[in-house]
Amino acid sequence: MAAAVTPSKNPSEGTPGTPPARPGYGRLLRTRGAWTFLLPGFAARQPFAMLTISIVLLVQHTTGSYGVAGAVAATTGVSMALCAPYVGRLADRYGQRAVLVPGVLVHTVAGLGLTALALAHAPLWALFAAAVPTGASVPQIGPMVRARWGAKLKGSPLMSTAAAFESVTDELTFVLGPLLATALCTGVTPAAGLVAEAGLTLVGGLLFAASRSTQPAPGRTGDGSTRVPHASALRVPGVRVLIAAFLGIGAVFGGMQVSLAAFTESIGQPGLNGVLYGVFAAGNMLSGLVCGALAWKAAPHHRLLVGYTALALTASGLWAAHSVPVLAGLGLLVGVCVAPALVTGYTLVDSLVPAGARTEAFTWLTGAVALGQATAVTVAGQLEDRLWDGAGFLVPAGGTLLALAVLLTLRSWLAGPSRGRTVARGVGHRAPAAVD
Repeated sequence: MAAAVTPSKNPSEGTPGTPPARPGYGRLLRTRGAWTFLLPGFAARQPFAMLTISIVLLVQHTTGSYGVAGAVAATTGVSMALCAPYVGRLADRYGQRAVLVPGVLVHTVAGLGLTALALAHAPLWALFAAAVPTGASVPQIGPMVRARWGAKLKGSPLMSTAAAFESVTDELTFVLGPLLATALCTGVTPAAGLVAEAGLTLVGGLLFAASRSTQPAPGRTGDGSTRVPHASALRVPGVRVLIAAFLGIGAVFGGMQVSLAAFTESIGQPGLNGVLYGVFAAGNMLSGLVCGALAWKAAPHHRLLVGYTALALTASGLWAAHSVPVLAGLGLLVGVCVAPALVTGYTLVDSLVPAGARTEAFTWLTGAVALGQATAVTVAGQLEDRLWDGAGFLVPAGGTLLALAVLLTLRSWLAGPSRGRTVARGVGHRAPAAVD
């Protein structure tokens, strides 16, 4: 009896002749085997948000310079952004476990090595040298989780819900991770943040890798039945457009972080920085939850254009805010507009990219956010130093407007290779084979 009932409880599978189930988080989390990768994945992705602040606090403590600390942290971010897509490509080709286990070990050793060098007051070149492998080996848990959802759901309408769920999880990670790292560095010892980051990476990463039954079959179509030729996700035109969009989203994150800190310091209330950024993050999380709970009728590429236009318009008003209430309100609106763009962008990967290249595609998007954020932090800081207070808010405006221009110009690239109802009927996994 149990065997006969179980399939109907799996939201990724439908019964022939019945309409697809309405998307919802309850149905998503009842997907068979989901918790075997969600729980270790949540633990393993916390270090991603802890790394930068942990390096800044430790290196500043040992060198006395925020400039040096920021440069070392930025080195890890750039290294991660450049190497992540190639890690994703290897995972698609050889399997997540084959790439994740050695990567976790390398990252743990590199992170602990950077910690030891900083405590030993090593030369700056040694810190930068250690920062490169530390960033390059950051485990790409988020993209790997998204690829597992794609393998489990296979064109189900729950894919948009899964993308929203992952967006909210990412945002929660970037709220909890820095708080944990800061508490450890200030309450225990300046090295505690990086040590905990390395420990969580090791334990969480190995547990995630141990969940072998849910990882996508390497080099095969979504159902694992047919081996397909390997091709880079970057060869898909729509992915290149999405990279531009996600660079703009990274500009929002980086520009907001620097500009909010500069604004609150300029008015003599630096403690409000965390409150204002928290309002922005809260808008992002709540909007992401709503996006995943709705049954959308509009095509994802149309939703992306509408959502990104709203993001660019709201981000363009930040520079004109001169009071805390106005800035808080605008920040909330920007956060509300970020989530739909992120969610829809990740959802589009399912229709644009063959199953054998999706992990790589997700890492390109994640890396684009990181690269956009690192660039925005640098540019916004220079604008705040050289121009007026609040000039850094021009970075989110400029980044999103440029990205919107790319989206509007190349919007036809986002339509995807397949149209109609084939994906909704559950046979969309055949399309990637035709593309390749």
